[in-house]
Amino acid sequence: MTLSEFLEAEWCPALGCTEPAAIAYAAATAAGQARGPIRRVALVCDPRIYKNCYAVGIPGTDRRSGILWALGLGALLPDPSYKLECFRLVTADIVAGAKRLIDAGALAVEVDRGRMQLYIDVTVERESGSGRAVIEMEHTRLMRVERDGRTIFEAAAGFEDKTADARLYAASLSFSEAIAVARSAAPSDREFLRRSANDNIAICEHGLSLMPPGFLSPLETDALTRIGRLVAAGVHARMCGEEMIVMSLAGSGNKGITASVPVALWGRHLGVPIDRLDEALALSCLVTSGVTQQLGALSAMCGAAIAGGIGVACAIVYLEGGGPDEMSSATTNIVGNLAGIICDGAKIGCSLKTMTGVDAAFRAASLALAGVTIPHTDGIVGRDGASSLGNLGRLAKRGMMRIDDEILDIMQSKLRCTACSTED
Repeated sequence: MTLSEFLEAEWCPALGCTEPAAIAYAAATAAGQARGPIRRVALVCDPRIYKNCYAVGIPGTDRRSGILWALGLGALLPDPSYKLECFRLVTADIVAGAKRLIDAGALAVEVDRGRMQLYIDVTVERESGSGRAVIEMEHTRLMRVERDGRTIFEAAAGFEDKTADARLYAASLSFSEAIAVARSAAPSDREFLRRSANDNIAICEHGLSLMPPGFLSPLETDALTRIGRLVAAGVHARMCGEEMIVMSLAGSGNKGITASVPVALWGRHLGVPIDRLDEALALSCLVTSGVTQQLGALSAMCGAAIAGGIGVACAIVYLEGGGPDEMSSATTNIVGNLAGIICDGAKIGCSLKTMTGVDAAFRAASLALAGVTIPHTDGIVGRDGASSLGNLGRLAKRGMMRIDDEILDIMQSKLRCTACSTED
């Protein structure tokens, strides 16, 4: 796989959080199979899709949030071809229509706790018939479309999943190989990375306008503090549903912001040559994607803080003249520091986790460059970065299996309490 092919698969534009957008994409696809007024919309999803839609804001809706809004809006969107940018099509009439569906009790959500991978199954019943769309494994991987119970599209056996291939490719690279791939970036790749990083910086700068004055001042002169808080502001804006496109990475806009903004701004702060900065951005993307493969696309751990933090740490090492050994050490330092930060859904609080990830990335890189690494006798860390990542993946995929069940129970309990309070 070339770097260009990797970026095409993993470095993608998204409007709003990717999980609500994926639900809306499936709902729009299902709704397009029939005509007439909508009578009922039913969603079956995996637990992690549910938790990532539980409290996140949706663009174009004046800060409305939650999975029912994603489902209702999606069923009314006129064109599913926008995929993860489908909320571009939201209008005041569509928002009003979604509210009517919610108020009428026409939307149903079921969580299939047995699903370990991403799963979105939407059925839309309309006056003239019904449609169904199923997405699996990745946010835009459409596996089946039905019209009135008849299959009209089904992904063929051996379906080429470029996203999964890209993630496996990134995970297979050693730190030396990742550096070589980053250095192979074609002029078009470099321009794409640079432009995309600027897009992500733009939402961060916009996000500062949503924060209280004391959030940044009087710390503007501290470059490290400013960078971490800029990332937090950008994630905050995105989780609120601000209508700005971000470049997502490994299926996550928060990862895209975290992996790119600190690298671009720190490279500018250091005054490194533009070519080296481009390569650092590519390296951060490759490492973040590879760590995501270890953790799982929708993990019980916070991928933006941990995977994004490791990507940033390796990129900082590269910007400051370090090599594979220092990147390996920085990775171990992050694993020893951040392992266990849970993912309890996409929401405003993600901004604090990403700020933690960025701060930890700078500390991990500076320690690694100074020759300091958490010893392999400590906890879950290994003898090098690769073995530390292997242990982290084991913890995420096997050791934390019960975490999502408990998070889901807490969320649903909170919803019941909210409903009771409303009734009272």
